[in-house]
Amino acid sequence: MTNAFVNCFKIPELRTKILFTFGMIFIARVGANIPLPGIDPRPLQNFFEAQADAGLFGLYNMFTGGALLNGAVFALGIMPYISASIILQLMGAVVPTLARLQQEGETGRQKITQYTRYLTIAIALVQSVLLNLTLLRNPGEFFQGFSVEQYGSIVLIDPTWFLITSTIFLTAGTVLLMWIGEQITQRGIGNGISLLITIGILADLPSAVGFAYEGLTAGAGAAYKISWAQFAAMMIFLVAVIAAIVSVTQATRKIPVQYAKRMVGRRVMGGQSSFLPLKVNYAGVMPVIFASAILMFPTYLLGALAGATGQDFFRDIGAWLSPDHWFYYVFYSMLILGFSYFWVSIMFKPIQIADELKRNGGYIPGVRPGEPTAKFLDFVMTRLTLAGALFLTLIAILPLILGQWLQIPWKVTQFFGGTGTLIAVGVTLDTMRQIETYLLNRHYDGFLKKGKARNRSKSRTRQLVDVSEVKTMNVGMLWTACGVLLVVGLVSWILLKLNVVS
Repeated sequence: MTNAFVNCFKIPELRTKILFTFGMIFIARVGANIPLPGIDPRPLQNFFEAQADAGLFGLYNMFTGGALLNGAVFALGIMPYISASIILQLMGAVVPTLARLQQEGETGRQKITQYTRYLTIAIALVQSVLLNLTLLRNPGEFFQGFSVEQYGSIVLIDPTWFLITSTIFLTAGTVLLMWIGEQITQRGIGNGISLLITIGILADLPSAVGFAYEGLTAGAGAAYKISWAQFAAMMIFLVAVIAAIVSVTQATRKIPVQYAKRMVGRRVMGGQSSFLPLKVNYAGVMPVIFASAILMFPTYLLGALAGATGQDFFRDIGAWLSPDHWFYYVFYSMLILGFSYFWVSIMFKPIQIADELKRNGGYIPGVRPGEPTAKFLDFVMTRLTLAGALFLTLIAILPLILGQWLQIPWKVTQFFGGTGTLIAVGVTLDTMRQIETYLLNRHYDGFLKKGKARNRSKSRTRQLVDVSEVKTMNVGMLWTACGVLLVVGLVSWILLKLNVVS
């Protein structure tokens, strides 16, 4: 594997893409730690440090990479863009205009992307205004249990000026994150939006490790304590969960395909046997991301409305979507199942696959070509999707079950399964697959030297990255900008620490 990492930097195109991706991720992490003007994030941070269960807002903070608790310009994260994408995807099933755009290829995709950007700005504006009003009026309604008298005031400047400036900064931060994600997808390696979410999740890993260490070394009278037996069981459980996620993500159902012999000129073509790989978890981590976004969006709005208006009615409705309520588990499971089938329905085209097989003289043994083949593929994929969706649902709720069973805080259990682990492992595998394709195309050994995954990569049935369309870029200017941002981030951190000491 070490040689594979070294070989990544021997290919000029791949090296440029990796460096560009690192640079964009660095900018995103800097923005997640630059606080908004006139805000003091320490009261909110002290409040969450004292909470054993962060709830759904802890999940939202994890998706933003800690930017929410830092009161940063990227506090809204990339979630408004994901919410906008989900809304347009769902509307495409009922709005004829959007349905036609989805079928127009590249031109339609660009138009839908443009609509998604506009809707992202609108959602970010609404969320930023509600969040700022909540911080000004009733932060305890949004962050349950927070008290200004106990922890201190969050906003330190004039309310009107804070509302105007923070709304602009938060909306601009979401737009900048959206642009960074698109640039990573086009010029970097991997899916930009998914990588930003993954990096945000992994950014909280050191604090979770420190929290677990405090539980191991805590005394008898501590608020929480983790025994060595619990710690060992958690480590074994973590390895088992990651292995299960990798296995199910890589698992495929091989449908045998036989090609008939035919004469092409003087040569006999076809006659060989092949297979059609259908993934068990065809949708990947997208159902979990979509379900989490759908859960967080109304909870965020209801909590912000409760804080902005002071009405307990919105808070009571939002309590139904809290992990402490039974409705949360039922609704979350239904969302994962529904989005699994929804994603497969828009991405998997059995009729198109059946037509291509018939056109190339291929058929599935025992199944007639054409429409019967399409029905057979749809039937098989429906059963596979059910198995994959049930697995995703089980892994997604494991941290909550583990935390209640072993009485371990959510800050620790969130990395022992659940949404964060699913996204991190799935996105990492997808990114490694793309790098693997580059290495194999240049006759280098990839990350996977044995097993089925490498055989699938060698078959080259589908090229994941179009190397011929690599765009040129000025790496010097990129690293100059990153250096400036590094200096700004370090100065801000030093000033914050000096303020804390004083």
